[in-house]
Amino acid sequence: MKLFSLTIVSSCLAAQAFGVTPVVSKTKGLSKPALVSHNSPLRQKNVAGASPLFRDPTITRGGAIPGLQAYSDALDKNPITMKALTSLVGWFLGDLLAQVFIAGGPIDWKRLATLSFFGFAYHGPSGHYFYNWLDEKIPGTDAIPVFSKVAVDQLFWCPIFMSVFFTYLGLVNGDSLAAIGTKIKNDLLTACQGSWKVWPLVHLINFKFVSNKWRIPYINAVQIAFNMFLSLLGSKKAA
Repeated sequence: MKLFSLTIVSSCLAAQAFGVTPVVSKTKGLSKPALVSHNSPLRQKNVAGASPLFRDPTITRGGAIPGLQAYSDALDKNPITMKALTSLVGWFLGDLLAQVFIAGGPIDWKRLATLSFFGFAYHGPSGHYFYNWLDEKIPGTDAIPVFSKVAVDQLFWCPIFMSVFFTYLGLVNGDSLAAIGTKIKNDLLTACQGSWKVWPLVHLINFKFVSNKWRIPYINAVQIAFNMFLSLLGSKKAA
């Protein structure tokens, strides 16, 4: 749950759009605060365009999150490519953070490139096809479909994914098939147990509230933390 807690980050955005100090008139009588004067920002036209709280959607392409609409459009036009690139970024950040903050050593650029390419070549595309298939075979967001999808994901897809992950790393490192088999035998259960501590709850939210289009981006947002665990486990030498 420590890894999962890294993904639960709450952010509160506070902005002072209208900081106006009342100005007291020197003449006797009622004072006239600047808040109601004709020069006040509240009385001016097009104040929304001047305030940082309001963004021009034609410039930001996504309202309060610049570029979000452009990214959404790209997901519609080129879903596999965009999900592959999203996974590349997720795996890159996950291993980079693992090397810097957990391993504490100099950055292994070969390892970083190897894991990033795995995200691009396998995680993103395979996730696209798997979740499309899963949503087609088990439609709906009620309790039974959601829990069924979580079970399929964790009991069937997870061991397959982890086995591919260890095989890929072994082949890249030039390990023999026997060494790869030993690696899978020794670490597959550990990898799955780590997944079972994090992903069931994540996927309950995923299959209940997240649309198919956004599953891979959502998963990658969470997986940055989980990839730190996988990168360390994957870099461990087989006994």
